[in-house]
Amino acid sequence: MAPAFSLTDVTGKKLNLADYKGKVVLLDFWATWCGPCRIEIPGFVEMQERYRSAGFAVIGISMDDGPAAVPQFVREFRMNYPVAMGDARISELYGGVYGLPTAFIIGRDGRIYAKLEGAFPATVFDRAVRQLLAVKEGEVPAGFDQKIDLGDPDAVNSEVPGINLSKLSAEQKEEYKKQLEKGLCTCGCNRNLLDCRINDRGCGISLRAAREQLEKFLKKSSI
Repeated sequence: MAPAFSLTDVTGKKLNLADYKGKVVLLDFWATWCGPCRIEIPGFVEMQERYRSAGFAVIGISMDDGPAAVPQFVREFRMNYPVAMGDARISELYGGVYGLPTAFIIGRDGRIYAKLEGAFPATVFDRAVRQLLAVKEGEVPAGFDQKIDLGDPDAVNSEVPGINLSKLSAEQKEEYKKQLEKGLCTCGCNRNLLDCRINDRGCGISLRAAREQLEKFLKKSSI
């Protein structure tokens, strides 16, 4: 299933994936500086116009470092679909968006049926979208057998980013976080492990150390 998210688009409106239930969605991760993205986007604009009434929608997630250049880009390319700013959290939810463009095609049932990394001809998207639009309720679309790795929502949305704390009680979570505060991250940030996880989700050093601390904590708690 496509991980749920709630963002604010560049016009200030709320953008919830849950509101698109029953539609075929093309979720496009892109950036204003990305050449291949510029090539693909006009095709998405055309598809949005062509298939909107059939239950199709495009959602753009800009992975720019900041929103400054995005509104002008949206106007220039006449993007007729919502665009919101992405971040490390939504990238992690979708298994890590490591290159742009990266697009996910989601069926009416909320499942991801395709992940396309890099630029593809508009015909590739068009064919997949038309096939999913034609699927009736209860049917399983054929030809979509790609295995798609996604992030663990419990870890992505955790109080300690990247660490699944669902097995801990509220008291245990607080005790575990206090232990992380006692350790110093060695990545050079001069922060304790908890602060590094919160402020730098991409730090592999604090992530590895936090996982090791959790293993020790769970073993100690089970004694």
